Amino acid sequence: MTLPVVYGTISFWLGKKADEYHSHKWTVYIRGATNEDIGVAIKRVVFQLHPSFNNPTRVVESAPFELSETGWGEFEISITIFFHGDVAEKPLDLFHHLKLYPEDESGPQSIKKPVVVESYDEIVFAEPSEAFYLRARNHPAVVTTGTPTGLSLPPPSGTTNENFSEKKRGDTKDHPLNQWFLRHSEADELAQLTAARQQVQNHIMKLRRQVNLVEIEVTRLKANSGQ
Repeated sequence: MTLPVVYGTISFWLGKKADEYHSHKWTVYIRGATNEDIGVAIKRVVFQLHPSFNNPTRVVESAPFELSETGWGEFEISITIFFHGDVAEKPLDLFHHLKLYPEDESGPQSIKKPVVVESYDEIVFAEPSEAFYLRARNHPAVVTTGTPTGLSLPPPSGTTNENFSEKKRGDTKDHPLNQWFLRHSEADELAQLTAARQQVQNHIMKLRRQVNLVEIEVTRLKANSGQ
């Protein structure tokens, strides 16, 4: 069983409302890769902010697992994930660098277009407990590829009490920041790899042309010096 997740930050410049110590408003979060409710496996998340913040250790007890703040500096945020008891997994530590300024800082900042930095990861439950497997196997946030070895499961009854849509929703499908979330899928990753490979090939071709020009110039200089 795996739980695909995305963690990151979205930061907005405050524009005219900015001051020396509060230039940006930002949100740090961990969400389902397809914006489903990851609270099925995750009980709480602890965000460790820079020591300069009041109460830098922030605990979020339910999904959506996020917090918002204002500030002026970039720093590394520690994200510790605690799982439900039947998941039987130790806490997981992730780290994310808060970024407030775009890569291209030549143009003016915009209060409408945020700086978005996200990372994709898959939390693997190699040996899930029977209780967790039965509870989460049909949940849309969880990817199940087969029955784990060693589990003795009851035969299917033909009915299920797992109506996740009627439970308290912790998904991020209607989140106010949803329009800025990046898409994460195998197709997207393949497209990114293809684009990166093409950029590398173009760069290699450019370097080869430059080397050829240098070699031609060296040959010309040698010929002139021999006259």
